[in-house]
Amino acid sequence: MPLGINLLKGFAVLVFLVMVVLMLQNVDLLQPRQPKSKDHPAINSTKPPTDPPVTRDFCTFEPRSPAEAQEERLLLDSIAWPETPILPAPISLEQTSDPANSTFTILSRGEWHVGDQLRVLIRINDFQGHVKKSGGDVLVARLHSKTLTAGVAGQVEDHLNGSYSAVFPLLWEGDAHVEVMLIHPSEAVTVLHRLTREQPDRILFTSLFHTPHLDQSTYCNVCLRQTSQPQCDFTDLRTGEPWFCYKPQNLDCDTRMKHAKGKFTQKLEAEEDKLFQKHVNMKVYIKASGPDGVTVLPSKKGQTRVTKDTGRYNPSGYYYQGVWRALGGSRVQQFNTSSAISQCLKGKMVHLYGDSTIRQWFEFLDVSLPDAQHFDLKGSKQAGPHMKLDHKNRFMITYRCHGPPLRFHDIPVSQLRYIANELDGLKGGSDTVVVIGIWSHFSTFPIEVYLRRLQSIRRAVVHLLNRGPGTLVIIRTSNLKALTLYETLTNSDWFTIQRDKVLRAIFKGVNVKLVDAWEMVLAHHLPHSLHPQPPIIKNMIDVLLSYVCPKK
Repeated sequence: MPLGINLLKGFAVLVFLVMVVLMLQNVDLLQPRQPKSKDHPAINSTKPPTDPPVTRDFCTFEPRSPAEAQEERLLLDSIAWPETPILPAPISLEQTSDPANSTFTILSRGEWHVGDQLRVLIRINDFQGHVKKSGGDVLVARLHSKTLTAGVAGQVEDHLNGSYSAVFPLLWEGDAHVEVMLIHPSEAVTVLHRLTREQPDRILFTSLFHTPHLDQSTYCNVCLRQTSQPQCDFTDLRTGEPWFCYKPQNLDCDTRMKHAKGKFTQKLEAEEDKLFQKHVNMKVYIKASGPDGVTVLPSKKGQTRVTKDTGRYNPSGYYYQGVWRALGGSRVQQFNTSSAISQCLKGKMVHLYGDSTIRQWFEFLDVSLPDAQHFDLKGSKQAGPHMKLDHKNRFMITYRCHGPPLRFHDIPVSQLRYIANELDGLKGGSDTVVVIGIWSHFSTFPIEVYLRRLQSIRRAVVHLLNRGPGTLVIIRTSNLKALTLYETLTNSDWFTIQRDKVLRAIFKGVNVKLVDAWEMVLAHHLPHSLHPQPPIIKNMIDVLLSYVCPKK
């Protein structure tokens, strides 16, 4: 066949293929794009969706490994909260949980002895006096004695039908009285859950970008909404912890100088603030139906001593005569003088990492050790770094805040250090004590953000323990706090409960010690506070030092 004819046929085939491709492209362009979601990979619809974009994916990050992804799924299942009611519009309190109409009852059994467990039934009613039919309320309970300055946290169980149980170990002879507190009604949990999903950026942070001729500030966050404004990616190269800032218009990303807390945006729906009223339905005690206490007799002969290993509910410890007594691990000693503290810390390097609740410990030790020198490292009072040094007894105490998110003000970027990176810089060994407390600044974000941070810290702790056997690592748990509307929307005890569970689960099986701040605040007679009052801090420091210097 002549070459010219072959070329003509080839050209004709090429033209035909091009026409087919163009037709297919036009067909595709004429069809609506199918929106995709996790639940529906393709939604069959002939018109574009009119709903706003789904926001649940706004603040999510892929797990860093299959093992961590599986751990994340298991942990999320373990902290899943009972289903809470859909809120009516407009909101009315009538069918919501009312602590004034609710009661608790001690389940009678005749006599109570040290070593027994006391059980209480709690019934939640609404403002109309009707029994609630579902669970999900946030409740805490404690058993206490004013005369003995004794107290212990109770364990609350949700029966998902408007009734709850609280269980307490009986640990001392004499009077013991029950307190049950409604932290939030289940309807408030509905709001808090939505806020976390839809508004994880309700607290905004700022960064100052600086050159000799110009200063500009922009908003920053773990999760930063996409806009037309370019972003600077400050994700930590070693840990992979994400952090983003909007790029200033006239400066480069590498001119970032300072970090600070920015504004808070409150975006409640109409009337939702009714669900967060102090003295009405937030942090309110529930009254007893009948006696609110019992008299505890001495233990029966041969009765099992209450410890952490008896198989029943057993807290980490309790107060007696104002002093914390542990139910497992090291016996808690009293370090009542500066010389006692100094002797315990002799030859030690103590590194405190975390938020302001850990800085409280440094401040307590700073005041308690007047003979040691406080070095001015030119850090801010809030963020540090701080250092205390005793040449005579050869010990050092340091404090440094954790990396962002951090609600402190005017921190030089050079001082923003992630705990995992700091731990990687320690040699470790029997002369090294590491204390970690990180929780409060993560409460506005999805729990996965906090979980991811703890996983990176745990990896660093394991590496530290491997290269420095004998290193003592102590974890401070979270604690309850006083709640205003602002505190609730940013730092509610409901957020804290979930993070506390995750913290304990992440470090389970790792050779670390816990200071159970949650129970130590709940069991004490002093009011709940983000920064516990001095008597509670004194007991926490005694637990810390008892780990450092266990009684032989």
